[in-house]
Amino acid sequence: MKTAIFVTVLALAIANAAGAQPAPQGQPAQGRGQRPPADPRNRGGGNCIANPYNCAETPNPLTPPDTVWMEDMTWMDVRDAVKAGKTTVIISTGGIEPNGPWLALGKHNFVLKTNCNAIARKLGNALCAPIVPFVPEGSIEPPSSHMLTVGTISLEESTFQALLTDIARSYRAHGFETIVFIGDSGGNQEGMKAVADTLNARWNAKPTVVFIPEYYAYNTVAKLLVELGVTKDGAKTDSLHDDPGIALNMFMTDPNSIRWEQRVKAGKATIDGVSLADRQKNLEIGRKIVEMRATNTVAAIRKAISDRRK
Repeated sequence: MKTAIFVTVLALAIANAAGAQPAPQGQPAQGRGQRPPADPRNRGGGNCIANPYNCAETPNPLTPPDTVWMEDMTWMDVRDAVKAGKTTVIISTGGIEPNGPWLALGKHNFVLKTNCNAIARKLGNALCAPIVPFVPEGSIEPPSSHMLTVGTISLEESTFQALLTDIARSYRAHGFETIVFIGDSGGNQEGMKAVADTLNARWNAKPTVVFIPEYYAYNTVAKLLVELGVTKDGAKTDSLHDDPGIALNMFMTDPNSIRWEQRVKAGKATIDGVSLADRQKNLEIGRKIVEMRATNTVAAIRKAISDRRK
């Protein structure tokens, strides 16, 4: 039996050797199963030679959607938008954390869904990266800060900065000329600043990377609400991780994110003494909040870019 197996293996080896073709002079031999060199025109996750829609320069067969969110675009939509001058990308960081009994855990992400859209459109040359929902929220073992509450997801600071770095590197590889970091939570700010500073030093501002702390200025939202007569300075609060400004900002993205309908039915559509029961009024105030934050952030972005490029 052993002799028969040896003879069979030897015969196969001889047959393979006899059938092998020598590589042309100056080219490496290509073994069985080895893939041929990739076509440099390949895009879209497929082979250009197999389908023209996988080719780098094939025209987009559809009218692109009216969106600034890259996750809602095809690769052709993004390619054409960048070629048309949308060479700024906004990387926003939110969080998954507890926010009292009324607000969804993704509070900051709901806020950013509306605000990044407004900021990018006001800039005119920007697209929004998918929101980064995972950020530092406290130590994991043992749990601390927001990690004491079920449902929270936290990252180590080093993980957070590594994640932001690789996202920025990806957009640099794709030709974006400006990378903007904004964060809707206080614990995100230092990490974004550190990454922006490191990458600017490493890349010599090519592309330019800016961190915009002005976006997180929630004190300006509080001031606006006082000016609009929605709140009063020194008014008693509900002592929750919630307030009218952020609730109304979330309402602009999705009323269900603040459990609006259920609260209205239960007679609990208030926060810090401010009624949220009037849908139209919520929208009117919410629009003013979003407009103010977008206007302030765009001004800060333009100034930061100018300062970096001096």
